[in-house]
Amino acid sequence: MTSETSATDLAAGLARIGLSATAAQLPDFLARATKSRFSPTTFLEEVVRQESLARAQKSVERRLKAARIGSFRPMADFDWNWPKKIERDLIERALTLDFVRARRNLVLLSTNGLGKTMISKNIASLAVNAGFSVIFRTASDLLADLSCADSPERRRRRLAFYARPDLVCVDEVGYLSYDDRAADLLYEVINRRYERRSLLITTNLEFARWNTVFPNATCLTTLLDR
Repeated sequence: MTSETSATDLAAGLARIGLSATAAQLPDFLARATKSRFSPTTFLEEVVRQESLARAQKSVERRLKAARIGSFRPMADFDWNWPKKIERDLIERALTLDFVRARRNLVLLSTNGLGKTMISKNIASLAVNAGFSVIFRTASDLLADLSCADSPERRRRRLAFYARPDLVCVDEVGYLSYDDRAADLLYEVINRRYERRSLLITTNLEFARWNTVFPNATCLTTLLDR
């Protein structure tokens, strides 16, 4: 059996027992171990280290995909001088994720085009990278998903789906109007998360004008209280 074949078989064996990161980098890893004269303990420590790093990265990638944050510009590109009035201290505190750890809610309110979605996507991305589970949806996507649940059991499962993550971001509340049933569904999401998990909402409307988004909704006052 040639050394090349042996290395291939070894890599396949490592992959079979779940050490895929070591298997993928086996030639380089063995060369580094030989050059640095790794002791058996150091060799195993390096295997554990690179497997742990690879699994952590895969976990981040899975959670980013599940969050559906989409593309966004980093906060380094944010113009703090526009608008002229912005609660910068509040935004910078939010970027530390303290409100997520404390299971509090955050509402970003401003007129259109001033960066609410950009800020919320940065917060969502930071939360994923910090190990939190996150869902990012526009209000219309979230309500459409819940409205399509065509049975009580399916609706219960979808509500449970939105209740579980550490952070749910609901973007663009106020851009479209909905019926009172949509308000009830949004209330169910908010109520299930109340004081249990964090919610981030972006809106272009003051709370006093949310009755234009959910006209005739009897749950609106309670929804806003939550």
